[in-house]
Amino acid sequence: MISILLISSLRDMSNLAGILAGSVEFWPENFHGGWATALVLGFILLWHSVRAFTDSRRRRSRSTQLLGFRKTSLSRATNPQTSTSEIVSEVDLRNLVNDLDEKCKENEKWDNVVDKRNNLVTYNAKCCKPKDGPLKYLSVTVFENCSTELLRDFYIDNEYRKQWDKMLVEHEQLQVDEINGTEMGRSIKKFPLLTPREYVLAWRVWEGKEKTFYCFIKECEHALAPRQKKYVRVAFFRSGWRIKKVPGRNACEIRMVHQEDAGLNVEMAKLAFAKGIWNYVCKMDAALRKYSAISHSQSSSLKTALTLLQKVPPELDTITKTTRNSLQASSSISTVGRQATGEVTQKRKLLRKPSKKVVANGLLLLGGIVCLSRGHSALGAKLAIACILKKLTKHATPSGQAVPN
Repeated sequence: MISILLISSLRDMSNLAGILAGSVEFWPENFHGGWATALVLGFILLWHSVRAFTDSRRRRSRSTQLLGFRKTSLSRATNPQTSTSEIVSEVDLRNLVNDLDEKCKENEKWDNVVDKRNNLVTYNAKCCKPKDGPLKYLSVTVFENCSTELLRDFYIDNEYRKQWDKMLVEHEQLQVDEINGTEMGRSIKKFPLLTPREYVLAWRVWEGKEKTFYCFIKECEHALAPRQKKYVRVAFFRSGWRIKKVPGRNACEIRMVHQEDAGLNVEMAKLAFAKGIWNYVCKMDAALRKYSAISHSQSSSLKTALTLLQKVPPELDTITKTTRNSLQASSSISTVGRQATGEVTQKRKLLRKPSKKVVANGLLLLGGIVCLSRGHSALGAKLAIACILKKLTKHATPSGQAVPN
């Protein structure tokens, strides 16, 4: 760059020299003026050289500053203390608890989508269409002969998921915040006849009382995952689950709420979910059984959201416990109510039966009195009256006492 500037400067100065000389006769007649012209040309050459050198250094300094700015931006983006502290917060956990307990929006209309079961797994899902977002799904899956720790490890293990979930073709960890346990990652999923979808997500895992676990996942941006034209970046993703033990059984329940905008038609996505989710759950159950039989211990040097497991804040754990107790109380109240209603119904039936018998017996007695008052002495009438009196005395006698002839 400097040599090019010098050459151009020399060309400019040669042109200037020609203009100043005017003709060949200028030099012999103005000897001292020729030396002055040479000094001026030398000064101009020196000035151009210094200017070219200064511009070159200035450009170099700007490029260095730009490179340093990019490195600083990247380090800030990968620094847990500056970029991930508020991506997934305890506010998200509180909202997740409310969503799982269906306490947020009571005016949401839910439609049942799937209700399937076999000997090892039970699955139930319903959905609703919020006014301010994509379809929201709420599902409950119960796995028999399973512990909460095993189900938690299985759900959070993305490397193992690539082995059984053929939709997941790529996954990489981007960053882990060792202070609050937030993990960020990038995944690629393929869909039939569609452009692959790219997910850049952040998630945290919490542990509550009685080996109950929570996880919340949401979309994010990261400097190590720039957008690419060959993928469709999922712009909205909110998902979370709660894993807890089923009381009185060797089984675990995972309750999940999920919202995702992958750029698909809403009705087509709903239909595909309803038709294909049960097969997916059965495949998941088979992978879970294999997962329990293999060694899935992670390297101690690899930090993940699971190795940096967070504790549920006491106030949120109190809310969860209160909700659980209220649900149990409402269930017991409803059970007691059903029992009381059954007892009242049974009493009413018992009261109705004697009243019908009293009416029937009264009619029989009235017929017998009519027969006697008219003086029927036929054998058939006497036998009829005898049967009537015997039946009346039989019903009137308490059980366990002998009936007199």
